[in-house]
Amino acid sequence: MSIDYAQLPWLNETDTQFPNHSKALSNGLIAAGGKLSSERILSAYRQGIFPWFNSDSPTLWWSPDPRMVLIPEQVKVSKSLKRNLKKQQYDVTVNKAFSAVISACSKPRVGQYQDGSSGWIHPDMINAYTKLHELGHAHSIECWEEDRLVGGLYGVAIGQVFFGESMFSIAPDSSKIALVTLCQQLQKWEVKLIDCQVYSDHLASMGALEIDRSIFIDTLNQLCPINPVENSWQKIDN
Repeated sequence: MSIDYAQLPWLNETDTQFPNHSKALSNGLIAAGGKLSSERILSAYRQGIFPWFNSDSPTLWWSPDPRMVLIPEQVKVSKSLKRNLKKQQYDVTVNKAFSAVISACSKPRVGQYQDGSSGWIHPDMINAYTKLHELGHAHSIECWEEDRLVGGLYGVAIGQVFFGESMFSIAPDSSKIALVTLCQQLQKWEVKLIDCQVYSDHLASMGALEIDRSIFIDTLNQLCPINPVENSWQKIDN
């Protein structure tokens, strides 16, 4: 993707306030520059913005329109997935292996990064989200087959919103089971929304849908300041 950086507002090293969403380009790109500090990333999420860039480009910030979201109680579970859930083929955990999950998510899928680039989950991103995890903001869901990590996802929790970042799967339905388990947990904790960022067929098949950016921002303004019911992000509730 060719980007004309001259069109973009550039952030200084300390700004946590982003340009108005009306300033975003048609592809959702809204700003460039600035460090990936925990404070800035959390502020970006609250404003409906997220970082996404390759290691060889400046820091890029995005606010796409429309926005892909999933309401936890509306997650779709196919008949085959329901059967696999009943089998309890995998052990599912929370925050047991955040570093391993984000590392697995960073690995290229088939056909990705054939141009030699490192993708968007590069060391700077890994370090930034690991710091958010250490601060209690970023979380992972893991699927295990015996002692082998076979699937999972990670994201950031703010108020009654979970901002999903990435998922991976190396065993049948493992990432789907991680997502369904997350949705079940979020319902118990009264978390109302999962941000999925941009459209994918996989997420659409699981019940995610696209909404106008303006509606998404209004929803964040309502939900991010509200603390969910007490939860530990340490275990799967039975």
